[in-house]
Amino acid sequence: MRTPQADPEYLSRLQDYFARWKMIPSYERLCALWGLASRSAAGKVLERLRRAEFLERTPDGAWVPARRFFERQLARQVVQAGSPAADVEAGMTALLLDDLLVDTPSRTLLVRVRGESMREANIFDGDMVIVERQAEAAPGEIVVALVDGELTVKRLLRDGGGWLLHPENPEFADIRPEGELTLVGVVTGLARRLRKGQA
Repeated sequence: MRTPQADPEYLSRLQDYFARWKMIPSYERLCALWGLASRSAAGKVLERLRRAEFLERTPDGAWVPARRFFERQLARQVVQAGSPAADVEAGMTALLLDDLLVDTPSRTLLVRVRGESMREANIFDGDMVIVERQAEAAPGEIVVALVDGELTVKRLLRDGGGWLLHPENPEFADIRPEGELTLVGVVTGLARRLRKGQA
């Protein structure tokens, strides 16, 4: 019989399953996933994960991920871009990406970038910018704005002629709104996938 010491392994397998299928599987599937012989054994694991605040139950009894389910491992050491550092596994702590990237969930919007107008700000085609919705921003901030009915991401600047949206690519021209500038929000973070996931 597997012991509670195996729960981190059970959790990892369940997180991988959820990442692919976006659901908590049936008891039968959990038994196969975890190598358990009975539904009652799977139920005990689920209860332990619930007590550890990785899972919770809906009012109708369905199992769903709790906030801790989405924690990711954060190395306590910073990575060296020069000489190699010590073993990354030496110290780990848990981190929710929301804690790093999101200040106010109700005002946060994710926007996918299309085009190369911000490449010198290291924002590339296909990136996802994290935007905090607000109607005002300070000069120099990168913003998402509504221009001619379309969203654009640019650096907000001000000169003698008023507000302008400045691309970080010399191949693109500044945008000077003819009327009122409509800001969607300020870019507070960036998400980029460097390696395509395995099928």
